[in-house]
Amino acid sequence: MRAPGRVNLIGEHTDYNDGFVLPLAIDRSLWIALRPRADRRVIVHSLNLRETVDLSLTDFAKSGPAWGEYVRGVAWALRQAGYELRGWEGVIASDVPIASGLSSSAALEMATARAFAALGDWAWEPARMARLGQRAENEWIGVQTGIMDQMASACGKAHHALLIDCRSLDVTPVPLPPGIAVVVMDTGVRRGLVDSAYNERRAQCEAAARFFHVPALRDLGMAEFEARAGDLDEVTRRRARHVVTENLRTLPAVEAMRRGDVIQLGQLMQASHTSLRDDFEVSCRELDVMVEYALRQEGCFGARMTGGGFGGCAVSIVRAGAADAFVQAVAACYRPATGLTPSIYVCAAANGAEVLIHE
Repeated sequence: MRAPGRVNLIGEHTDYNDGFVLPLAIDRSLWIALRPRADRRVIVHSLNLRETVDLSLTDFAKSGPAWGEYVRGVAWALRQAGYELRGWEGVIASDVPIASGLSSSAALEMATARAFAALGDWAWEPARMARLGQRAENEWIGVQTGIMDQMASACGKAHHALLIDCRSLDVTPVPLPPGIAVVVMDTGVRRGLVDSAYNERRAQCEAAARFFHVPALRDLGMAEFEARAGDLDEVTRRRARHVVTENLRTLPAVEAMRRGDVIQLGQLMQASHTSLRDDFEVSCRELDVMVEYALRQEGCFGARMTGGGFGGCAVSIVRAGAADAFVQAVAACYRPATGLTPSIYVCAAANGAEVLIHE
């Protein structure tokens, strides 16, 4: 089994507001090699962490290493949805950096779901599996994430980004413009979503939606927002303004990609970062420094933080021929400015979760 991480080009913190996102599955993935068991247990060993999880498919009490709760949570969500689960044992390996904002958790969730589907011989429905992965994260893990990460990992398409309508779960592949490289820039700052203000941001967005009497902030237009925004407290107003304007940036970004207009795409990405930094307040000094140095480099069209925030990664679109020099230059600037050693690499868009059979 293989399931990829993802990087989001634009559309941040809009997924749990029923909005639009534009991620791509990346060529960094989590793999599970497994064989079936005759009993109702799952035993899996992480080669990266050198830890083993042993869980029952009849008793879902929490125990053991934290990463094992994602496996257990997916099993619980699948069982709740009525799927018959078979036991298995295997090993996990991953080159998706943990807590970097590249959705290592969604990769684990989707690879786990793919494993259960393969052994249970039931149909793999990417959007439904993504929903159940999200349920595991929301209800079992306790992080109120949206649907983007699981959808990108389940539905990825090589050489394409995905325009995802997070209400309908309609997915439209969007070809990456020719001649550009997508560069992921890992700040080296790690964050834990459970301990961060992520859940608080979601609650603030939901409060704003109630104030405007709309099902979600996706349904709020700019004119209506501006007409009544003065009646909101300052913090909730800024949170809502980010979501409204981010949705208004995402669809034009798709059209820019289709036209091959990387200049406009880059401008929209930069506006997104400013909004995430100032209105949604989920950036940090290291992310801001990384984006600033990226934008200074020749051949860079745009850069922004990506993922939940509070650390993790930024993403740039760069002229393909300048990518190697870009990587070296940004690393050389970032290291003395922060005292941290970044990981910067060019990513390719990859397919979503799949079964790889070794004969």
